[in-house]
Amino acid sequence: MNKKYQKFFNTVLDYYEKEGRPNLPWRKNPSPYRVVVSEIMLQQTQVERVETFFNNWIKHFSNWKRLADAQQSEILKYWKGLGYNSRALRLHKLAQIVSRDYKGKLPQDYQSLVALPGIGPYTAGAILAFAYNTYVPFIETNIRRVFIHHFFADRGNVSDAEIFEIIKKMGAIENPRIWYSALMDYGASLPKTLKQNPNKQSKHYSRQSSFKGSDREIRGKILDFLLKEKTLSQKKLFVKLGEEGGRYEKILDQLEKEGFVFQTKNGVTLK
Repeated sequence: MNKKYQKFFNTVLDYYEKEGRPNLPWRKNPSPYRVVVSEIMLQQTQVERVETFFNNWIKHFSNWKRLADAQQSEILKYWKGLGYNSRALRLHKLAQIVSRDYKGKLPQDYQSLVALPGIGPYTAGAILAFAYNTYVPFIETNIRRVFIHHFFADRGNVSDAEIFEIIKKMGAIENPRIWYSALMDYGASLPKTLKQNPNKQSKHYSRQSSFKGSDREIRGKILDFLLKEKTLSQKKLFVKLGEEGGRYEKILDQLEKEGFVFQTKNGVTLK
C-alpha cells in the first residue's frame, strides 16, 4: 500500500479507535445468524433505529431454526415499525433455506450467499467480512461517502467504478471485520461533521421520496390493522385507511402477490 493509501487507511482506523461503535450488539457477537439479521435490518434503515428491533428479534428468534419454524404473522409482529416489511419475508425464506438445504450452517462462499433471498452483492460482502472476517471489496452508502470525501472532494458525478479502482489499488485488507466497521462508522459521521453529504457528488445518488402519504406508509398501515384483527372486509379496511378507491385495491393486490395477505369474499387476511 503506497503512502497516500496508508495515510487514508490510518485516518479511518484512528477514527474508529476514538469514536467507533464496537459495542453494537451484532458486532460484539458476530455469529453468521446475527450478522445476517443485522445486515437485512440495516438495509435503508439507520443504526439507531435497528438496535432495539435487533435485540427484541434475537430474544424471540434466537437462531435459524427458530426463525424458519415461525409463522409469518409472528415474524411481522416483531418487524412492525421497522419498515420495508418485505425484508422480513425474505429473511424468513432465507432461514428456511439455510435450515433445510445447509443444515443450519450459512454458506461461506460469495456465490452461494448472493443466491439466497434478500442477499445482494453488498450484503454478501458484508456477511463475509463481519461473520467470517473474509475480505471482499464492496461499497455501500457510508463507504461511498468516505471515499468521495477523501479522493473526489473537488468534483461530482463520481461513479462506483472509480471508487472500486481505488479499493483495488489498496489491496486486500487483513482484518476486514474491523476495516469495514471503521469505514461505516466514519462515513456515518461525515454529514454531521462536514455539514453536507458527500454522497450528493455520486453518480448514483438519489433522494429518498417522502414516506408520508406514500404507498409504503399505506402498506404498513394495512399490515398493522391485520395484525390486530386478522381479517377485515375490504370496505372496513378502506374506512380505517380513510378513503376508498383504486389506489388501495392496487396496493392490496401487490401485497397479495408478494405473499403478505390473501383476499377472499370474506375479506382480507394476513398470511
